[in-house]
Amino acid sequence: MIVSIQDRAALCVVSLVLAMGPSTTGAASESADIEKADIERADIEEIVVRGDLDSRVIELSETVDVSPDSAALLRKVAGANVVSNGPLTGMAQYRGMSRFRVSSQVDGAVISPGGPNWMDPPLSYAPAANLETLEVYRGIAPVSAGQETIGGAVNASTWSGEFADPEGAFSGRARTGYQTVNAGWLASAALVLANDSHRLKLSGLGEGGDDAEFSQGEIEPSEYRRDRYDLGYGFRRGSHTLQIDYARNETGDAGTAALPMDIQFIDADLYRLGWKFEGQSMELEARLYGSNIDHGMSNFHLRTPPMAGAMFRRNIADARNVGFALQLSTAGWRFGVDGHDARHNSRIDNPENPAFFVDNFNDAERRVVGVYAERELQFDSGVTLEIGARYNRVSTNADPVDATPAVMGMPPAVALRDTFNNADRSRNDNNVDWVLKAYYPAAPGAVLYAGVARKSRSASHQERYLWLPLQATAGLADGRTYVGNPGLDPEVAHEVEVGIDWQHGSFFASPRLFYRRVNDYIQGTPAAPMPAVMFVDMMNAANGTGNAPPLQFNNVDAVFYGADIDWRYAMAKRWALEGVVNIVRGERDDIDDNLYRVAAPNAFTSLNYLGDQFSLSLETFLYAEQDNVSATNGELTSDDYVLVNLKGSLQLAEQARLSLGIDNLFDENYEDHLAGVNRVRGNPDIAVGERLPGHGRSFTARFDFNW
Repeated sequence: MIVSIQDRAALCVVSLVLAMGPSTTGAASESADIEKADIERADIEEIVVRGDLDSRVIELSETVDVSPDSAALLRKVAGANVVSNGPLTGMAQYRGMSRFRVSSQVDGAVISPGGPNWMDPPLSYAPAANLETLEVYRGIAPVSAGQETIGGAVNASTWSGEFADPEGAFSGRARTGYQTVNAGWLASAALVLANDSHRLKLSGLGEGGDDAEFSQGEIEPSEYRRDRYDLGYGFRRGSHTLQIDYARNETGDAGTAALPMDIQFIDADLYRLGWKFEGQSMELEARLYGSNIDHGMSNFHLRTPPMAGAMFRRNIADARNVGFALQLSTAGWRFGVDGHDARHNSRIDNPENPAFFVDNFNDAERRVVGVYAERELQFDSGVTLEIGARYNRVSTNADPVDATPAVMGMPPAVALRDTFNNADRSRNDNNVDWVLKAYYPAAPGAVLYAGVARKSRSASHQERYLWLPLQATAGLADGRTYVGNPGLDPEVAHEVEVGIDWQHGSFFASPRLFYRRVNDYIQGTPAAPMPAVMFVDMMNAANGTGNAPPLQFNNVDAVFYGADIDWRYAMAKRWALEGVVNIVRGERDDIDDNLYRVAAPNAFTSLNYLGDQFSLSLETFLYAEQDNVSATNGELTSDDYVLVNLKGSLQLAEQARLSLGIDNLFDENYEDHLAGVNRVRGNPDIAVGERLPGHGRSFTARFDFNW
């Protein structure tokens, strides 16, 4: 693994790159003439951080990962973490915000998940084995990074291969892996036939695993299975490049113990058409994309079924995404226009009772069209400025809903349905974002940074159009039932961050302090509509569900503040230390309460050795206790813990590498605060309502072959 910092003041991006061929890396370098050491390596993983006035390249050892979840990589990024409800459901968290608030794109496409509970978050459509880069914007994201980046921005890119010499070439990569904690396996291959004008790619992926173990038992259910097939064609002539891609992503049975249901299937077709022109004084890029996602889930096929057949539930949902983006870059300016339209349907039924149904969402539509301009300015004093502004038009609507006569026989449900159907469900928001960043080289090896921004986000279809008290909340996983609010105002955040990028000898550190105030933050509060409260009470009395009083999505005020640091120390030619430190608080600003599901203070440290043919890493993850929890959401506290991992790799040949590792070396029994609580009855090792444990000790092996 390599960490490098390139000079670009406007953009701070973290990229995970699965390199496909031999590469040459160096030790630390900067304007103070730091000693350089070149080491020849083949097929390495690297994390690239861009965004300083200086240019520094810091060599680190590689890591070994077999996990299918790309979002798990975020635990090693300053400011970032992962919220997970199952083995394939990782959602990016950045400085306390997650889900809709962190823009997560895959190959430049916005993907609105097919499931109303985000069992298929955007990053699940970029399996780790297919990943080429994972970009995370440090701090305030530029307006060009996405339409709604109130909490940050992530962009995952899958591997497509390269154009070759005119006579043509055949290249590819293959990977197999295994981990003992859940008998998890991986097999993937990608083949590319290319010359200087044409590039054809075909790839396939299969991965699966059983229920994961921890020191005191098993997490049931946490099994998974996923298959992926990709076909792509690229054409290049002169300054023009055209790319066409199709992917088929099929997820089978997969457990999500933090949610009320598990995955039966997720069948997704992903389409993308891209064109790029690179001229001497300008660059023009255009994208068209779409996806069709069909999703089924249930509360009986993987977990212990409800004792009463009347409580069997199955949810069949779908999402249809289409979008476009056009960007012109010239003379330091970026101009762009982009759009995304998503339509959602979700119907709940009971296979034991064919007459039962609930229209959860009926053609719920959310459309965003945006325009932006962005400029980088450099002055003779060395100061670099980034300025940017964006306007988004967000339009939402939904069709009338209904439910089975048995449910409609309850007067509160009838009242909720009729109120929803008779309301004006159409809403248009006009949102404005702006960004101002400044970098100042205060001294040799020291660059001061300051940034201010206004960012906004409009409500999701769940937050607006959830008409009956249910847990279809885009992965909140707090066990509470919610109703929506069609009249929600957009969230508006004002943020300031300051920091320094400092290099002294072979030590580098990049600390940031940040404060973000969010007006009209969308949060569940005690439901005001009495029919919603009465419905939950009646369901509790009739079925013994024991649900707490429902919450309703409403506008409140909130603040996020804290600090994050990434750092590195090159101790010797082949030895280095690296790490990140993250501290974030999220609080309600209208009442005395904390915000829900915010990562505990944490630190990652890695001691790395990088040899000519052999590398070794000793990693530690330190998490403090998290007792700043949300009373409104009934959130549980979590204890502190320390995890130790040992990983290494051996270059067997120029094209082949074997990687071995031990995760959770000391078999620590711990609870990840962002993993949620158990919703599955009948597990003898984890009671309902207890925090889900982290994985126990796992031996991992991975073999990579690239040609």
